[in-house]
Amino acid sequence: MADYRTESAPADLGGLVTLAHIIYGLHAFAVVSGIVGSATIIGSFVASLPSILAVVLNYMKRDAVRGTWLESHFRWQIRTFWFALLWILVSAAMIVTLIGIPLAFVLLIGAGLWIVYRVIRGWLNLLDRSTMPMPSDA
Repeated sequence: MADYRTESAPADLGGLVTLAHIIYGLHAFAVVSGIVGSATIIGSFVASLPSILAVVLNYMKRDAVRGTWLESHFRWQIRTFWFALLWILVSAAMIVTLIGIPLAFVLLIGAGLWIVYRVIRGWLNLLDRSTMPMPSDA
């Protein structure tokens, strides 16, 4: 895990923290839309305007949070989006085969629960102003 020093943070860190809250809120809105609507959690998360807007905001402000504790949250949010898309593609490939259909549905349900976990855990860590685990860039 990287060492993030808050004393080297940019002057506008407060605004970036607020942005991270907004991004988690957009992702949470997409999740809730998938739960109460006709879409699946994972489908709503990846294909809805709130989540797409959230990941675009992540990429636009990623350089501004580099070297701060917020970098781990932005990376967590970006990776959640792209891995969710990967799980949809894997499930779609499985649905093409008749035998893979039941496994694809299990995978979609599991991925939906994984997304809910990632949004909740990330947002709670952001509220505590703590970092998210990040894989090493070895």
